[in-house]
Amino acid sequence: MQERFVSSLILGSSVAAAGYGIATIAVLLRLFQEKGPNLVFILCAASAAILGHSLAINHSIFASEINFALSNVVSLVNLVITIAITLIALKYKINLLLPVAYGFACFWQLLSLLVPSIHEVPLAVTDPYIYSHITLSLLSYCILVIGTMYAFQVAYINHKLKEKNLLAVSHLPPLMQVESQLFVILAVGTLCLVISQLTGFLFLADLFSKDNAHKTVLSLISLLVYLAILLGHYRFGWRGHRVLVLTLVATGLLTMAYFGSRFVKEFLLS
Repeated sequence: MQERFVSSLILGSSVAAAGYGIATIAVLLRLFQEKGPNLVFILCAASAAILGHSLAINHSIFASEINFALSNVVSLVNLVITIAITLIALKYKINLLLPVAYGFACFWQLLSLLVPSIHEVPLAVTDPYIYSHITLSLLSYCILVIGTMYAFQVAYINHKLKEKNLLAVSHLPPLMQVESQLFVILAVGTLCLVISQLTGFLFLADLFSKDNAHKTVLSLISLLVYLAILLGHYRFGWRGHRVLVLTLVATGLLTMAYFGSRFVKEFLLS
Protein backbone atom coordinates (compact mmCIF):
# COMPACT_ATOMS: atom_id res chain seq x y z
CA MET A 1 0.00 0.00 0.00
CA GLN A 2 2.83 2.36 0.94
CA GLU A 3 4.65 1.62 -2.33
CA ARG A 4 1.48 2.34 -4.28
CA PHE A 5 1.08 5.62 -2.40
CA VAL A 6 4.67 6.68 -3.17
CA SER A 7 4.32 5.66 -6.83
CA SER A 8 1.16 7.75 -7.26
CA LEU A 9 2.81 10.70 -5.56
CA ILE A 10 5.90 10.48 -7.79
CA LEU A 11 3.74 10.04 -10.90
CA GLY A 12 1.61 13.06 -10.08
CA SER A 13 4.60 15.31 -9.31
CA SER A 14 6.44 14.11 -12.44
CA VAL A 15 3.48 14.84 -14.72
CA ALA A 16 3.03 18.22 -13.03
CA ALA A 17 6.70 19.17 -13.35
CA ALA A 18 6.80 18.13 -17.02
CA GLY A 19 3.55 19.91 -17.91
CA TYR A 20 4.45 23.12 -16.11
CA GLY A 21 7.95 23.03 -17.60
CA ILE A 22 6.64 22.59 -21.15
CA ALA A 23 4.10 25.38 -20.65
CA THR A 24 6.77 27.72 -19.26
CA ILE A 25 9.21 27.09 -22.13
CA ALA A 26 6.43 27.41 -24.72
CA VAL A 27 5.48 30.84 -23.36
CA LEU A 28 9.05 32.13 -23.10
CA LEU A 29 10.02 31.02 -26.61
CA ARG A 30 7.31 33.16 -28.20
CA LEU A 31 6.68 35.75 -25.50
CA PHE A 32 7.93 38.72 -27.51
CA GLN A 33 6.96 37.55 -30.97
CA GLU A 34 4.28 39.50 -32.80
CA LYS A 35 1.66 36.73 -32.65
CA GLY A 36 2.56 35.82 -29.09
CA PRO A 37 2.54 32.34 -27.51
CA ASN A 38 0.33 29.46 -28.67
CA LEU A 39 -2.15 29.61 -25.81
CA VAL A 40 -4.07 26.48 -26.81
CA PHE A 41 -0.94 24.34 -26.57
CA ILE A 42 0.22 26.09 -23.39
CA LEU A 43 -3.08 25.75 -21.56
CA CYS A 44 -3.37 22.08 -22.59
CA ALA A 45 0.09 21.41 -21.12
CA ALA A 46 -0.82 23.40 -18.01
CA SER A 47 -4.12 21.50 -17.62
CA ALA A 48 -2.27 18.16 -17.73
CA ALA A 49 0.14 19.56 -15.14
CA ILE A 50 -2.73 20.65 -12.91
CA LEU A 51 -4.23 17.15 -13.03
CA GLY A 52 -0.87 15.65 -12.03
CA HIS A 53 -0.44 18.30 -9.35
CA SER A 54 -3.92 17.55 -7.96
CA LEU A 55 -3.07 13.84 -7.80
CA ALA A 56 0.15 14.60 -5.91
CA ILE A 57 -1.69 16.95 -3.52
CA ASN A 58 -4.36 14.34 -2.87
CA HIS A 59 -1.72 11.85 -1.78
CA SER A 60 0.59 14.22 0.09
CA ILE A 61 -2.05 16.14 2.07
CA PHE A 62 -5.29 14.18 2.10
CA ALA A 63 -4.15 10.54 2.05
CA SER A 64 -5.25 9.87 5.64
CA GLU A 65 -5.26 12.71 8.17
CA ILE A 66 -4.60 16.15 6.75
CA ASN A 67 -0.83 16.70 6.59
CA PHE A 68 -0.20 20.45 6.73
CA ALA A 69 3.59 20.34 6.50
CA LEU A 70 5.01 23.53 5.01
CA SER A 71 6.00 21.89 1.70
CA ASN A 72 2.45 20.59 1.29
CA VAL A 73 0.90 23.98 2.06
CA VAL A 74 3.18 25.71 -0.47
CA SER A 75 2.24 23.08 -3.05
CA LEU A 76 -1.46 23.60 -2.32
CA VAL A 77 -1.10 27.39 -2.65
CA ASN A 78 0.80 26.77 -5.88
CA LEU A 79 -2.03 24.62 -7.23
CA VAL A 80 -4.71 27.20 -6.42
CA ILE A 81 -2.68 29.95 -8.11
CA THR A 82 -1.98 27.92 -11.27
CA ILE A 83 -5.65 26.96 -11.58
CA ALA A 84 -6.68 30.61 -11.17
CA ILE A 85 -4.06 31.86 -13.64
CA THR A 86 -5.09 29.20 -16.18
CA LEU A 87 -8.75 30.17 -15.90
CA ILE A 88 -7.93 33.88 -16.22
CA ALA A 89 -5.81 33.13 -19.31
CA LEU A 90 -8.88 31.66 -21.02
CA LYS A 91 -10.38 35.15 -21.19
CA TYR A 92 -7.58 37.69 -20.75
CA LYS A 93 -4.08 38.13 -22.14
CA ILE A 94 -1.77 37.53 -19.19
CA ASN A 95 1.24 36.20 -21.09
CA LEU A 96 3.70 37.81 -18.66
CA LEU A 97 2.14 36.03 -15.70
CA LEU A 98 2.10 32.53 -17.21
CA PRO A 99 5.85 31.77 -17.08
CA VAL A 100 6.03 33.11 -13.52
CA ALA A 101 3.16 30.96 -12.23
CA TYR A 102 4.02 27.83 -14.22
CA GLY A 103 7.79 28.25 -13.78
CA PHE A 104 7.59 28.38 -9.99
CA ALA A 105 5.13 25.47 -9.96
CA CYS A 106 7.57 23.43 -12.08
CA PHE A 107 10.45 24.31 -9.75
CA TRP A 108 8.47 23.29 -6.64
CA GLN A 109 7.36 19.98 -8.14
CA LEU A 110 10.95 19.16 -9.14
CA LEU A 111 12.12 20.10 -5.66
CA SER A 112 9.50 17.84 -4.08
CA LEU A 113 10.76 14.96 -6.26
CA LEU A 114 14.44 15.56 -5.48
CA VAL A 115 14.02 16.49 -1.81
CA PRO A 116 10.84 14.79 -0.54
CA SER A 117 9.37 16.20 2.66
CA ILE A 118 9.99 14.13 5.78
CA HIS A 119 7.71 16.23 7.97
CA GLU A 120 4.21 15.35 9.04
CA VAL A 121 2.17 18.13 10.60
CA PRO A 122 -1.36 16.83 11.15
CA LEU A 123 -4.06 19.48 11.09
CA ALA A 124 -5.81 18.52 14.31
CA VAL A 125 -8.81 20.80 13.91
CA THR A 126 -12.46 19.87 14.38
CA ASP A 127 -14.02 23.32 14.78
CA PRO A 128 -15.57 24.42 11.43
CA TYR A 129 -14.93 28.07 12.32
CA ILE A 130 -11.20 27.43 12.58
CA TYR A 131 -11.35 25.57 9.26
CA SER A 132 -12.99 28.64 7.76
CA HIS A 133 -10.23 30.84 9.20
CA ILE A 134 -7.49 28.64 7.69
CA THR A 135 -9.29 28.41 4.34
CA LEU A 136 -9.84 32.17 4.13
CA SER A 137 -6.25 32.86 5.13
CA LEU A 138 -4.86 30.66 2.36
CA LEU A 139 -7.42 31.93 -0.17
CA SER A 140 -6.60 35.56 0.60
CA TYR A 141 -2.89 34.80 0.26
CA CYS A 142 -3.40 33.17 -3.15
CA ILE A 143 -5.49 36.10 -4.41
CA LEU A 144 -3.01 38.68 -3.14
CA VAL A 145 -0.04 36.84 -4.69
CA ILE A 146 -1.90 36.96 -8.03
CA GLY A 147 -2.47 40.66 -7.37
CA THR A 148 1.27 41.11 -6.85
CA MET A 149 1.94 39.42 -10.18
CA TYR A 150 -0.56 41.78 -11.79
CA ALA A 151 1.25 44.75 -10.23
CA PHE A 152 4.43 43.63 -12.00
CA GLN A 153 2.52 43.37 -15.28
CA VAL A 154 1.11 46.88 -14.85
CA ALA A 155 4.59 48.25 -14.09
CA TYR A 156 6.07 46.50 -17.15
CA ILE A 157 3.39 47.73 -19.57
CA ASN A 158 3.63 51.24 -18.14
CA HIS A 159 7.43 51.24 -18.50
CA LYS A 160 7.32 50.06 -22.12
CA LEU A 161 4.65 52.61 -23.03
CA LYS A 162 6.78 55.39 -21.57
CA GLU A 163 9.66 54.13 -23.73
CA LYS A 164 7.23 54.13 -26.68
CA ASN A 165 8.15 50.49 -27.30
CA LEU A 166 4.77 49.42 -28.67
CA LEU A 167 6.09 46.13 -30.06
CA ALA A 168 6.91 44.93 -26.53
CA VAL A 169 3.28 45.33 -25.43
CA SER A 170 1.48 44.44 -28.67
CA HIS A 171 0.63 40.96 -27.31
CA LEU A 172 -0.46 42.32 -23.92
CA PRO A 173 -3.80 43.82 -22.82
CA PRO A 174 -4.35 47.59 -22.52
CA LEU A 175 -2.78 49.23 -19.47
CA MET A 176 -6.06 50.57 -18.09
CA GLN A 177 -7.70 47.16 -18.30
CA VAL A 178 -4.85 45.45 -16.41
CA GLU A 179 -4.72 48.23 -13.82
CA SER A 180 -8.47 47.97 -13.25
CA GLN A 181 -8.18 44.20 -12.80
CA LEU A 182 -5.25 44.68 -10.42
CA PHE A 183 -7.25 46.78 -7.97
CA VAL A 184 -10.28 44.50 -8.16
CA ILE A 185 -8.02 41.54 -7.29
CA LEU A 186 -6.37 43.47 -4.45
CA ALA A 187 -9.79 44.53 -3.12
CA VAL A 188 -11.14 40.95 -3.14
CA GLY A 189 -7.96 39.56 -1.57
CA THR A 190 -7.93 42.27 1.10
CA LEU A 191 -11.59 41.60 1.93
CA CYS A 192 -10.82 37.88 2.37
CA LEU A 193 -7.84 38.82 4.55
CA VAL A 194 -10.02 41.10 6.71
CA ILE A 195 -12.56 38.31 7.22
CA SER A 196 -9.83 35.77 8.00
CA GLN A 197 -8.35 38.13 10.61
CA LEU A 198 -11.79 38.69 12.16
CA THR A 199 -12.45 34.94 12.37
CA GLY A 200 -9.01 34.52 13.93
CA PHE A 201 -9.77 37.07 16.65
CA LEU A 202 -13.19 35.53 17.26
CA PHE A 203 -12.31 31.85 17.32
CA LEU A 204 -8.60 31.52 18.14
CA ALA A 205 -7.58 32.02 21.76
CA ASP A 206 -3.81 32.01 21.24
CA LEU A 207 -3.34 34.69 18.57
CA PHE A 208 -0.90 36.60 20.76
CA SER A 209 0.80 33.64 22.39
CA LYS A 210 4.58 33.35 22.20
CA ASP A 211 4.40 31.09 19.11
CA ASN A 212 1.78 33.11 17.22
CA ALA A 213 2.30 36.77 18.18
CA HIS A 214 4.71 37.52 15.34
CA LYS A 215 2.34 35.91 12.80
CA THR A 216 -0.56 38.00 14.05
CA VAL A 217 1.40 41.24 14.11
CA LEU A 218 2.94 40.74 10.65
CA SER A 219 -0.38 39.78 9.06
CA LEU A 220 -2.08 42.84 10.63
CA ILE A 221 0.68 45.15 9.35
CA SER A 222 0.32 43.53 5.93
CA LEU A 223 -3.43 44.12 6.03
CA LEU A 224 -2.90 47.79 6.89
CA VAL A 225 -0.55 48.18 3.91
CA TYR A 226 -3.08 46.60 1.54
CA LEU A 227 -5.81 48.88 2.90
CA ALA A 228 -3.49 51.87 2.43
CA ILE A 229 -2.88 50.84 -1.21
CA LEU A 230 -6.61 50.66 -1.93
CA LEU A 231 -7.33 53.92 -0.11
CA GLY A 232 -4.43 55.62 -1.85
CA HIS A 233 -5.60 54.47 -5.27
CA TYR A 234 -9.30 55.23 -4.98
CA ARG A 235 -8.90 58.43 -2.96
CA PHE A 236 -5.59 59.90 -4.14
CA GLY A 237 -5.01 58.19 -7.48
CA TRP A 238 -1.96 56.11 -6.50
CA ARG A 239 -0.71 53.87 -9.29
CA GLY A 240 2.43 52.61 -10.99
CA HIS A 241 5.73 52.18 -9.14
CA ARG A 242 4.38 53.22 -5.72
CA VAL A 243 1.64 50.59 -5.86
CA LEU A 244 4.12 47.93 -7.00
CA VAL A 245 6.53 48.65 -4.13
CA LEU A 246 3.79 48.73 -1.49
CA THR A 247 2.22 45.55 -2.84
CA LEU A 248 5.60 43.79 -2.68
CA VAL A 249 6.05 44.97 0.91
CA ALA A 250 2.57 43.80 1.94
CA THR A 251 2.88 40.42 0.24
CA GLY A 252 6.37 39.95 1.70
CA LEU A 253 5.06 40.62 5.20
CA LEU A 254 2.15 38.24 4.68
CA THR A 255 4.50 35.54 3.40
CA MET A 256 6.70 35.95 6.48
CA ALA A 257 3.63 35.81 8.72
CA TYR A 258 2.27 32.61 7.18
CA PHE A 259 5.45 30.73 6.33
CA GLY A 260 8.48 32.37 7.98
CA SER A 261 8.56 30.64 11.35
CA ARG A 262 7.45 27.32 9.87
CA PHE A 263 10.31 27.43 7.37
CA VAL A 264 12.79 27.97 10.21
CA LYS A 265 11.30 25.14 12.30
CA GLU A 266 10.81 22.58 9.54
CA PHE A 267 13.90 23.21 7.42
CA LEU A 268 16.56 25.18 9.25
CA LEU A 269 16.16 23.66 12.73
CA SER A 270 15.16 20.12 11.72
